[in-house]
Amino acid sequence: MTDHDQTKSSTDSTLSTITTPEQLQAQFSRLQVLSRTQPILDWATRETQLDNLEALLSDNQTSLAKAISADFSHRSVSETQFAELFPSFTGISHAKKQGKNWMKTRRVSISALYLPAHNEIQPQPLGVVGIMVPWNYPLYLAIGPMIDALTAGNRIMVKMSEAAPQFAQAFAKAIAHYFSSDMVCVVLGEVDIAEAFSKLPFDHLLYTGSTAVGKKVMAAAAPNLTPVTLELGGKSPVIVTADTNLESMVNRVMMGKTLNAGQTCIAPDYVLIPRQYHPRFISLAKEWMQNHYPNIHDNADYTHIINNQQFKRVQGYLQELPNASVHQLTDVEANPETRLMPPVIVTEPAPDSALMQNEIFAPILPLMHYETLDDAIYFVNARPRPLALYVFGNNDRHIEQVRTHTVSGGVCVNEVIIHVAQHDLPFGGVGHSGIGAYHGKAGFERLSHMKPVFVQAKINGMNLLLPPYGELFRKGMALLLK
Repeated sequence: MTDHDQTKSSTDSTLSTITTPEQLQAQFSRLQVLSRTQPILDWATRETQLDNLEALLSDNQTSLAKAISADFSHRSVSETQFAELFPSFTGISHAKKQGKNWMKTRRVSISALYLPAHNEIQPQPLGVVGIMVPWNYPLYLAIGPMIDALTAGNRIMVKMSEAAPQFAQAFAKAIAHYFSSDMVCVVLGEVDIAEAFSKLPFDHLLYTGSTAVGKKVMAAAAPNLTPVTLELGGKSPVIVTADTNLESMVNRVMMGKTLNAGQTCIAPDYVLIPRQYHPRFISLAKEWMQNHYPNIHDNADYTHIINNQQFKRVQGYLQELPNASVHQLTDVEANPETRLMPPVIVTEPAPDSALMQNEIFAPILPLMHYETLDDAIYFVNARPRPLALYVFGNNDRHIEQVRTHTVSGGVCVNEVIIHVAQHDLPFGGVGHSGIGAYHGKAGFERLSHMKPVFVQAKINGMNLLLPPYGELFRKGMALLLK
């Protein structure tokens, strides 16, 4: 999920304990040596690490949620439970149930020409995995990759976001209590430490954040040929077909747009919907806000914008737009002091506006019209491929048309966001929205070396293929090359 931490956090939230470049290198060197001399091959050790991770979460739920809320000025504890703690716990449970089978060497098919030999795939730990965590879901986007890395038998270094310093400190202390530094270590620091971190010769580097920073991470990893998984962002569209149940659709889209105040990489970024439904959409959205976030100015369920820089950025998008196109969904104005930003809908923003060129990452929802479903599909395909795409409708043919003719990291049909919590679905982007996917078995394999092994039988016919090539060889090749 995307962060926007290209710049340093404000001086009033400077980390009190940071990792020096010398400590960073020493930590990596130690883990690298251990990964080569003491690879984690048995399931018992891996399961113990998952148990430790589960205990960390269970024992520190309240303190970690409070630290996140403090970084946001206010972050709903209920949202942290729903969007971070719950998928973390279920992810650990899933890995503990399935991991022993995932790590087994397994036979795969072989051509009859090579029998009685056989083929195997042997999963092996990569070694040391680097994880770069964003600020928007700092718990789940640390824990999720850690689950996959530990299940695959790796040692881990985690770089926390400097934009969420209180959570970073709390998480570092918790990790140190539940894990040996020979297994997991947490790196704290500003942008210079993040840059140094991305240049280390990890066996795999997983970064979650903005596309702009993702390009820098990939460039930093390239000299070491470090393989990367980049979980980026982009503008995840909603395509609403003409036969959609509007009430149900607005309910789900507004849920996705208000969760974490829109600071979610797979939040619905904009809605493509026939123009005649715009007034009804806005009316339903106002009703939805009154029902779900009454008295939003002091509503404990509603999250604030992470910092002043992000608040100014998104307010700047609105200042560029005609007043008539901005529709307030509440009677409360945005508050720069508390960074409270009530949701708004913007109708028909110009495609070349900043709002439509950048990932919004805030509770601003553009409504764009289309004439035909092909037009909506063309609009999406003319832009960088999104991390998620959401399609709403009751006509299976229309749904299939959208699914087949668009490319995105993931898709939800008549739903938003929930695909990220499915442990048997890989999660990742495509093109500008990311490289590679993880979660569950896909994550285990992403952070393992899936080593191919050919096992020759004691009695075999390979000597028939040795020179000098005689008549029998030529007849055999004639049959094979027909």
